[in-house]
Amino acid sequence: MLQTITDFSTNTSPLDFMLVLQNWQLFARGLLNTLMLFVSTIVAGGLVAVPLGVARAQRVPILNPLILIYTYIFRGTPLLVQTYLLYYGASEFDFVRSSFFWPVLREAWGCAFIAFTINTAAYVTEIVCAGIRSVPSGEMEAAMACGMGFITRLRRIILPRAFRIMLPTYSNEVIFALQATVVASTITIVDILGAGRTLNGMYYLAYEGFIAAAVLYVILTYLVVRLFRFLEARLNRHQRAMDAVA
Repeated sequence: MLQTITDFSTNTSPLDFMLVLQNWQLFARGLLNTLMLFVSTIVAGGLVAVPLGVARAQRVPILNPLILIYTYIFRGTPLLVQTYLLYYGASEFDFVRSSFFWPVLREAWGCAFIAFTINTAAYVTEIVCAGIRSVPSGEMEAAMACGMGFITRLRRIILPRAFRIMLPTYSNEVIFALQATVVASTITIVDILGAGRTLNGMYYLAYEGFIAAAVLYVILTYLVVRLFRFLEARLNRHQRAMDAVA
């Protein structure tokens, strides 16, 4: 039976799926690298973006224009260019090679992590800023009337409300960040796309590796979408209860 399936895959099927399955370890390695890079940069980018988004929303003097310049530059240039500048350009400077950061910057993983984190943070900063500015003023005034200080209002009222508002937009950014991890394959990291490219190179294939990579990205995107739908339903369940009562 197995031989029949193998013969069909090799000689009849337009896609040699058995060859892909036989090299599952290659794609497992690529999947692991993609997930590690994706999750770590999303978390790190979010941690950077929240205080920057708050400063932008509050129009903090000096900080606000500096953050605006940062987000404008990193949202206005391709991630591939940013990654190349860091990976290929940083080593050209002596002060970088002699600095504390060189052990990180000399590795492809370190450069990809920094570039992806900074790029993601630039997008999420503006999303957080827009979410905070969309919080109804009445809610903030009510919190002030209750005697809450700014930090307390931010923790209990502003950020939770802003997160609910920005969740659909943020989910799109997370999906974009997942798909943007393909840039890592251009600087020697074997991610999902890198695994597909390696498979094609090993067996002189035209598209089997790329189709396998595309399927994996579709599955990951579906899981991310389902996760955000669950979060949205969970966080907005009180709204459904209010609508039912009305």
